[in-house]
Amino acid sequence: MSDKFNITDAFEEDKENIVEKTDINSLSMHVDKLVELQQSIEVSEEKTKELKKQYDKISSEVIPNILAEQGLQSLKLADGSSLEVSKKYSCTLPKDPIKKESAYKWLRDNGLGDLIKNEVAVTFGVGEDNKAEQLLNLAAEQGYEPQQKSKVEPMTLKALFRERVEAGLDMPSDLFHLFVKDETKLSRK
Repeated sequence: MSDKFNITDAFEEDKENIVEKTDINSLSMHVDKLVELQQSIEVSEEKTKELKKQYDKISSEVIPNILAEQGLQSLKLADGSSLEVSKKYSCTLPKDPIKKESAYKWLRDNGLGDLIKNEVAVTFGVGEDNKAEQLLNLAAEQGYEPQQKSKVEPMTLKALFRERVEAGLDMPSDLFHLFVKDETKLSRK
């Protein structure tokens, strides 16, 4: 017990020495600089967010509309760079488990069930490695509760949506988060 008391005393002495040796003015100056940098970063991030918003509007609305009025999808500029408008597709599953299950049902009902990946896991106790090799239904018969996880890869779902839109087929927007928008690509020479 006395060793612990001595260690604590030694620590307190070191702490006092550190405080005495620290230049409070220097510390204050660095804290002020840290606050200033933090504020600059916040302002910069806000400005970047606004610039991205403006960029998106010009890229997805203004330029595509101007080119569409002229009956164009791409344009070669005088400096050798090119401008091309293409469609950007997005399709995601809802986070709500009930809606997600409805989306899976729609995929299965429309012959697209192969897109759904299923992962089945069974938890075994220590020393039950031999049982782990048995089939899922055997595990259920033995009283284990298998866990099943289903998912569709995001890029696969996006590709399916693009293919369906291009083929003139629809997907239910009440089951999937969908959007299509124009996107301008600028290639510089």
